[in-house]
Amino acid sequence: MSDRIVSDAGLPSDHAAFKAMVEIEMIAKLATRTFDGLLHSGMTRAQFGVLNRLARLDARETISELADIFGVSQPTMSSTVKKLLDKRLVRTEGSASDGRRKVVRLTEAGTDLRGRVTQSLEPLFAEVEAQHDLLDWDALLDQLALVRAAFEAR
Repeated sequence: MSDRIVSDAGLPSDHAAFKAMVEIEMIAKLATRTFDGLLHSGMTRAQFGVLNRLARLDARETISELADIFGVSQPTMSSTVKKLLDKRLVRTEGSASDGRRKVVRLTEAGTDLRGRVTQSLEPLFAEVEAQHDLLDWDALLDQLALVRAAFEAR
């Protein structure tokens, strides 16, 4: 492919996997900056992360489980969930397996907000696709999922 973009993610002698990880890190930083600008006033990336997790997995998870998944302390996750509760984006209910435990679920408002944020990214994706007509998001996603799975397994 003659219009290949040359990466400055490493030295020519560096392993391609290392360069790919650096590219992913740079993309993550740029995407984070873009994404932060799309979040509604008062919404943090951490709060959106919880909404997204609950929505994409149609999950009901305890605060403890969410804290483990996001790699934060239980008090930090409790604070994040409380802010989402205050905004009526999630609700808590008793666990089916243990009535003493509470699970966190999305509300309709939480689902709607997540949808609005993800839809607001569509013009950016269309712009990238227009500039790079050979970009195959599905193939890229499959490859990235393999890398993520390998890291999760560690």
